[in-house]
Amino acid sequence: MIKPMLLIVDDEKPTRDGLRAALEERYEVYLAEDTEAAIGLLEKEHFDVLLTDLRLPKEDGMKLIARAKSLSRPPVCILMTAYGSEEVAVEAMKRGADDYIAKGRMQIDELEMRIGRALRRQSLEVENESLRQQLDKKYGLENIIGESTGMQEVLETVRQVAPSKANVLISGESGTGKELIARALHQLSPRARQRLVTVHCAGLPRELIESELFGHEKGAFTGAHERRIGRVEEAQGGTLFLDEIGEIDGSIQIKLLRFLGERTFERVGSNQTLTADVRLVSATNKNLEELVKAGIFREDLYFRLKVVDICLPPLRERAGDIPLLAQNFLREFARDNEKKVNDFSAEALEAMMKYRWPGNVRELRTAIEHAVVLCRGEKITLRDLPASVRGNGPVATALAANPLLAQNDLTVQEAEKQLIIRGLKESNGNRTQAAKRIGISRRTLHRKIHTYHLEEL
Repeated sequence: MIKPMLLIVDDEKPTRDGLRAALEERYEVYLAEDTEAAIGLLEKEHFDVLLTDLRLPKEDGMKLIARAKSLSRPPVCILMTAYGSEEVAVEAMKRGADDYIAKGRMQIDELEMRIGRALRRQSLEVENESLRQQLDKKYGLENIIGESTGMQEVLETVRQVAPSKANVLISGESGTGKELIARALHQLSPRARQRLVTVHCAGLPRELIESELFGHEKGAFTGAHERRIGRVEEAQGGTLFLDEIGEIDGSIQIKLLRFLGERTFERVGSNQTLTADVRLVSATNKNLEELVKAGIFREDLYFRLKVVDICLPPLRERAGDIPLLAQNFLREFARDNEKKVNDFSAEALEAMMKYRWPGNVRELRTAIEHAVVLCRGEKITLRDLPASVRGNGPVATALAANPLLAQNDLTVQEAEKQLIIRGLKESNGNRTQAAKRIGISRRTLHRKIHTYHLEEL
């Protein structure tokens, strides 16, 4: 078992040697007699624990702790002093000390307990930070694939809006990824350490939505056998995501409008007014403006919800992203199913590019999973795709008209190259027009031209 690295800093040799003798069984112990020697060791080795006296030659122990905490991998820092007082302890904590112990009353058992406790606390903090980074990667922008102009505009809006407190309304067809955008808004916001609470409004009976949002008291209605905390309270300090907001009826719209204006609410069956600090993100696949005109949705609530409006383009309008998305899903499902499938035939890719994808990205994901499960070789072929995708739908992109793609041995990258060549030729070399034809941004087109060495076109 590898011992934790411990650096003891004290200008009194008997103290240094005594502590080493007491602790070397459990720790790999290093010694230093002053700040200069300690800094030299800290810069050469990664120490898990720094145990330092307050009174040291030249610079005191607090300055040493401040220096240690500035390292990329700072150690647990414990300050020892014979001049114990609350003032010294408070100042030590301000400088970054993890704990404080008075030398005159110090027992080795207590010291080991304090070191162990500080190490466990640091380990939890490192683990929490690792989990947070994993969440950032899973639910941040890295998980949202799209190089088309429309998606790049969406992602830029998310980056700008996420740090704010503004309510956001996400609109778009079913399957375009509205919940992914909501999660990214939360994960990239200052509220990321608190909860993201989701309410699927379309999946709840209208008479239960109020209780779901605001909670209820025991006996408030038949079946209310105990008090229940609503989703608004659960989201305290975090983000509340209301999916399919267009499904809520007029009475709930009024209560939601009041909450957005005053940040106050009452549980069903209670007269007690409660408050909640919640950022609201909503999503809809309906045209709320049309619902407002029809008198179904309140105009004042509509404007409260859409301080910022993010509209996700359907997949048929970002056809240039289909190969990227398909390849990403292919890797995911090949790994999950332990299959050595790594590419698409040209016919399969052409069929996916022609198809209109009424279910958008969600449907594409399901189609790739279907294809991976049925695939018998290392490349997805036309017969592996669902029947609906194999059919002859309207041509969604210039790729469909490219006769070169009839060659079944083309990879996704080669097919993409041919698509770019065709787009440039049909646009007479105008890269802005070519990017629009292909369905990608001009910046992405420039990068791919360089990647495929097409600068002469």
